[in-house]
Amino acid sequence: MILGLEWYWWIFILGLLVISIPFKIKFVKWWNERRQEKKPEKYGKWGDDE
Repeated sequence: MILGLEWYWWIFILGLLVISIPFKIKFVKWWNERRQEKKPEKYGKWGDDE
């Protein structure tokens, strides 16, 4: 037992983490795109396009 959990619980937790990482990456990309659409365009105003 590690930290009071049996080995199969650690495999289960690790599996959940591995499955959730791609969903998190997809959500973060979607959130950034949504934020970019909502905020007014500030780049290019003073010639500092990035």
